[in-house]
Amino acid sequence: MTNRRNLYKNKRHWKVALFIVAIIIGALSTSYTGQLVDKMKVEERKRMMIWAEATKYVANSEDLGQNINFYLNVITNNTTIPVILTDGNDSIITTLNLNKKKETDSIYLAKELGHMKTGHEPIEILFLDGGKNIIYYDDSTILKQLAVYPYVQLAIISLFILISYLAFSASRKAEQNQVWVGMSKETAHQLGTPISSLMAWVEILEQSEENRSYVEEMRKDVDRLEMIAERFSKIGSLPELPLTDLRKTLESAIAYMKTRTSKNIDFQIHYNVSGEVILPLNKSLFHWVIENLVKNSVDAMEGRGTVTIYLVENPKEASIEVSDTGRGIPKRMQKTIFKPGYTSKNRGWGLGLSLAKRIIENYHKGKIFVLSSEFDKGTTFKIVLPK
Repeated sequence: MTNRRNLYKNKRHWKVALFIVAIIIGALSTSYTGQLVDKMKVEERKRMMIWAEATKYVANSEDLGQNINFYLNVITNNTTIPVILTDGNDSIITTLNLNKKKETDSIYLAKELGHMKTGHEPIEILFLDGGKNIIYYDDSTILKQLAVYPYVQLAIISLFILISYLAFSASRKAEQNQVWVGMSKETAHQLGTPISSLMAWVEILEQSEENRSYVEEMRKDVDRLEMIAERFSKIGSLPELPLTDLRKTLESAIAYMKTRTSKNIDFQIHYNVSGEVILPLNKSLFHWVIENLVKNSVDAMEGRGTVTIYLVENPKEASIEVSDTGRGIPKRMQKTIFKPGYTSKNRGWGLGLSLAKRIIENYHKGKIFVLSSEFDKGTTFKIVLPK
């Protein structure tokens, strides 16, 4: 049991480690990209300052001389940073690198100007005649893309990890299924020989009147072994689901468990139906489910308590609730209990509830889950079967 618990802990630790690695990668990427963004913002600010100085120089100089081409190049060389140039009264003089189709749309320009005012600090251009222009600007497209890049990268990393995890889980599950199917069929095969031998001995003993009651019990156990072998032989293949009376099958399974359970366990069965409950059902496999649930209930009650079974039917489905007065299941474990290998006992492989889930959900297209559980008050499992 300790080894299995350690296995579950290792799986959880592996998942947590994977998640932490993704966060670290994303954090480092975000931090590094943030530094680049800050540097680019500084550089773009410097470019705007130079652009302002060049504009001021061209406007104030009477004799530009040979420097005219340099300053004009500085002014016109900005092809990436969105700019709006206004006068002292915020009337737009010119724009650069905005949406060309909307350059004459006053509503669009007003909206862009308002956006730029809430962004970077504007740059004032003071002229010798007392006039003033103001430069408003926004981040370049490249800078905006760089700012969101780490989040895109983190999303890609997360998606890659998720796909890798799902692929690994699917591969591992398929491998486990193959091992389980092979083991089940081999078990069924190995049981065949001793069962045949026991049947022969029972037939010989039946010829004598002595110990008739013991022979009858032996016959029941031999029949039981046959049923178990049949169950194992069906693992991995789709079983037949003939129309069967669920009520009668349930009563049969409970009757069998009563004879093999402590007299300190009280069984109670309640129905909301008066007649048969007919639906597609494999009787042998369904017996297995009920037996596993009852065994878990008995173990949880430590051999003393009440097992209550409710059978409810409606036009679309039938449901069965199996309740006990045991120690309950912690909420964090209520999904884990259906996984192969989980068990709270020192003995056993932890396959009972996993098999029950496979039989109900994979073979009968139904549902099985923990309906409720309370510490030291008991647990209720619920099975829903479609009609």
